[in-house]
Amino acid sequence: MRHSALTENLTRDPLKTVLNIMSLAPSGRGSFYSGADSITGLVMPRIDDYKQARRIAVATLAAKDIDATVNRSGFEGEPGKRIRVPFLNRVYRVDLPEFNFTDIADAAADVPIQEQVLILHYLMSESNRKPSGNWIAYREIPGAGFYYSAFVKRAIDPLKNIFGHNTAAVKKLARFLNGTPADTGDAGFDFTVFPKVPLRLILWQGDDEFPPDASILFDETAGDYLSPEDAAWLAGMVVYRLAALSKA
Repeated sequence: MRHSALTENLTRDPLKTVLNIMSLAPSGRGSFYSGADSITGLVMPRIDDYKQARRIAVATLAAKDIDATVNRSGFEGEPGKRIRVPFLNRVYRVDLPEFNFTDIADAAADVPIQEQVLILHYLMSESNRKPSGNWIAYREIPGAGFYYSAFVKRAIDPLKNIFGHNTAAVKKLARFLNGTPADTGDAGFDFTVFPKVPLRLILWQGDDEFPPDASILFDETAGDYLSPEDAAWLAGMVVYRLAALSKA
């Protein structure tokens, strides 16, 4: 696959692009690599790919009715053509129609381009459906079956490996990401990462007899707002942010 095709696919299919990149160089390195993720070992797209994905997403959104886009998203509008975007433990201000991101707490702070792309993809959805409250496994998202193994490596395995023998840490840290307790597993929390895309993280603590286990569930409407690849990235971002807090 040519590099131009990779960047085009990344606009809506970032994880698919990762898998395509991985197939290009059996040695584990190649001209499109930015290096392997330190936690999962999965190869990450180049920063240029994210920049191209962002440009395409902004162009797509700029052609839409901005007011309708904001109303569908569930984000709060602000005076002066801006929207307020809570994302885990940070809050961003997005200026329209340029879709420039600023951290409200620290205007000089970097807003990771991976998060920008994911937020823009969420805004691109034409759906008005509200979360149903019915939880489904990742593989039940339409089209997600092909990417399940990468989802496990990106989100499930790190969740088990980092917190599987210390569920108390998750209970302590989840509140920093606005997680609300869920009555399931040894530690369960719901995270409303986007207004219409909640996630549920569940951990069963390991002991001398049984290894730890984990699950990440999505509302059944998740596929209306995110591609399977974006849903996997979103779950991974929650786990990574918890991991970062555990080291703070």
